Amino acid sequence: MKRVLITGGAGFLGSHLCDRFIKEGYHVIAMDNLITGDLKNIEHLFKLPNFEFYHHDVSKFIHVPGELDYILHFASPASPIDYLKIPIQTLKVGSLGIHNCLGLARVKGARVLIASTSEVYGDPTVHPQPEEYWGNVNPVGPRGVYDEAKRFQEAMTMAYHTFHGLETRIVRIFNTYGPRMRLNDGRVLPAFIGQALRGEDLTMFGDGSQTRAFCYVDDLVEGIYRLLLSDYAQPVNIGNPDEITIKEFGEEIIKLTGTDQKLISLPLPTDDPKQRKPDITKAKAILGWEPKVSRSEGLKITYEYFKSLSKDELFKMANHREFEKK
Repeated sequence: MKRVLITGGAGFLGSHLCDRFIKEGYHVIAMDNLITGDLKNIEHLFKLPNFEFYHHDVSKFIHVPGELDYILHFASPASPIDYLKIPIQTLKVGSLGIHNCLGLARVKGARVLIASTSEVYGDPTVHPQPEEYWGNVNPVGPRGVYDEAKRFQEAMTMAYHTFHGLETRIVRIFNTYGPRMRLNDGRVLPAFIGQALRGEDLTMFGDGSQTRAFCYVDDLVEGIYRLLLSDYAQPVNIGNPDEITIKEFGEEIIKLTGTDQKLISLPLPTDDPKQRKPDITKAKAILGWEPKVSRSEGLKITYEYFKSLSKDELFKMANHREFEKK
């Protein structure tokens, strides 16, 4: 049985990856410090003999006994609220964390796949964004802690690939949604659905003309799985190119939830990207991958998940474990 370590395994994407690798017959080791992850995302796996959980911060030295075939580095805060509340941890997991994962991979002879992001493109001046585009990022802005952590993570991974000959894969993830998203993490989809369920007006930033392209989580996981098992070491965009404005998206959510709230406008945050759409030519050609789940279908499933949450979960704000400021 092949063994895979998934950092950030109790998070939104990490937990879905745990499910997929269990389904594929792997022994899965999930690692998470629970700063933004939640054990309820993986509690259904605890009873399985081929699943383990390590409560650990990957920014500190990692020890995993036994053989490892694959390491997927998905540990990272990943929302605008996170960047403001835990900026140092966001930087550390993309620098110290990836260094620890790559070091472990060298010792174990494992292949590493890292979760990069469309945020490496910043507020793009090229549209849609191909992998060859180098980006337009403000390194000292409020989003810089996330954007630059991910850019550094890519550089470090490629250095281990070229210098040490390590087998590495880089996925650039575009906006993804689905069950287990944190409801109050500041991202537009859970924010809109949460506001609709609480009977609040939906708040968009600016005039809502900025665009996003939303990929359902099952499609994303399929793309990641194919990339891991491919022989391609350069970055690959995985996302859904079906682009929509935030205003149109808000109107879709109002229609889906059957609520009569208004869309209201708040000031645009600093460095908020105005356009976001993946060029998935490489994913199609190299992996034979493209998204299959339509936005209407994916949103219905996601809405049902959020409707199942308790009143307490619906009304609580995004919380983070208290960490020392260092």
